[in-house]
Amino acid sequence: MPEEKLPPSGETSRVLSFHYHSATDRNSASDHEFFDPINDDNNDDDDEDDYVDVDVDDDGDGSRCPSIDISNSKKEALHDLRGRVEDAIINNSIFGQKYIDIFEDLTDIEIWGVPLLPSKGHEGTDIVLRKFLKAKDYMVAEAFRMLRKTMKWRRDLKIDESFDEEFGNELESMWNMQGKDYGGRPVCYCMLGEFKNLGLKDEHLRSKERYSNYIRWRLLCLERAVREIGFREGESNSIIQIIDLKNAHSKNMKEFNNSVNRKLMSLDHEHYPGLIHKNLFINVSVWYLAVNALNMKLITKKTKKKYCFVRSAKVAETLLKLLPPENIPVQYGGLRRENDEEFSMDDKVFEAYARGNYITHIKIPANEVDVTLTWDLTVVGLNVIYKEEFIPNDDCSYEILIQEEKKMVGSVRNSFPIREPGRIIITIENPTYKKRPVFYRHKSKPSIPLYFISKGITTMD
Repeated sequence: MPEEKLPPSGETSRVLSFHYHSATDRNSASDHEFFDPINDDNNDDDDEDDYVDVDVDDDGDGSRCPSIDISNSKKEALHDLRGRVEDAIINNSIFGQKYIDIFEDLTDIEIWGVPLLPSKGHEGTDIVLRKFLKAKDYMVAEAFRMLRKTMKWRRDLKIDESFDEEFGNELESMWNMQGKDYGGRPVCYCMLGEFKNLGLKDEHLRSKERYSNYIRWRLLCLERAVREIGFREGESNSIIQIIDLKNAHSKNMKEFNNSVNRKLMSLDHEHYPGLIHKNLFINVSVWYLAVNALNMKLITKKTKKKYCFVRSAKVAETLLKLLPPENIPVQYGGLRRENDEEFSMDDKVFEAYARGNYITHIKIPANEVDVTLTWDLTVVGLNVIYKEEFIPNDDCSYEILIQEEKKMVGSVRNSFPIREPGRIIITIENPTYKKRPVFYRHKSKPSIPLYFISKGITTMD
């Protein structure tokens, strides 16, 4: 079905270009018609960068997909560090000199679920050691010092022993893991705005006990995410963190969030080298951007690349540069729904484009009868008008309006029972001058006749 041009407004249309990276080719629309840490001694406050451009391919941890090729000097540095770590573990000095007189068998010691003793021959050991080397520009003495400091810090806080510690539903509800990015990295979300829903008062937020408990909870969430990393050669051995600041900008939250984020950035920098590919702060306010713009001058360019601040209007666009739409939650402009019984991650997602100042039609074939056709639809940037209708193949049959014209305010899901061959036509009117990517998917399943529903029968013999 052809596209219809909207009435001219006297201005040449502009195109906002998008480039989406994917591990597999996206189906073209032409297939259809269309982590007490408070007293830690670290003072390096790493803050973020105010930009939206996201480098998907560079893992930032000394490894790249699909293969790793390091120079001879780096191999020598790794060999040297392996020897130092082996000796430190055997001599009980991996936690520092004050622990050297405490006899204990450390041969089974691990970090992030990976055996640290090089002689065990675990594939992940070298990957972990390379991350510390990378963080210190392959200076072996500095990397070894950083590793020992990290191991002592983890022992003092009993990170591994409290891995399964529970902090109550009020905190657990603020964090979850959903899907992976194009490079196979686990993605974890932290919704700081949930503090508002929990009804926490200013004096609660300033409580040292609650602050410490919250920092510890965030660190253990990070630990859980890191445990999802395979630590295998040729893979993306890092994670992506998405911190949602929606509803977290109230007066009693500003100081708390700023203090927490500065502390966590410092701890991430000192004790989790190369494990966080990107820290995305989404739904940020203007004042938050301004504060962090000043902090940009205090950190290195290398550190800046790991942080990204995104205004509400750019959330979907930015996330789609990192994640496939089926892995992005619907509240962020994607297609993923919790406990989704209709679609799975294996269902194909198709891509089309709604040209600026045009009406675009997407056709979903419905040639099989006595089935219910269900579809998902999302448009990057929204700000479009959409309509859904069923057009039968028989010219003598009536066309059916499923959804009248409506402004799109989020991802859409709808369904329609097919009683005769035809097609679902989704009309998208884009009144702006920006070309907007459209992602959609569909599937059908047998319909249950109304007679069986009325009788309370859900299955048929």
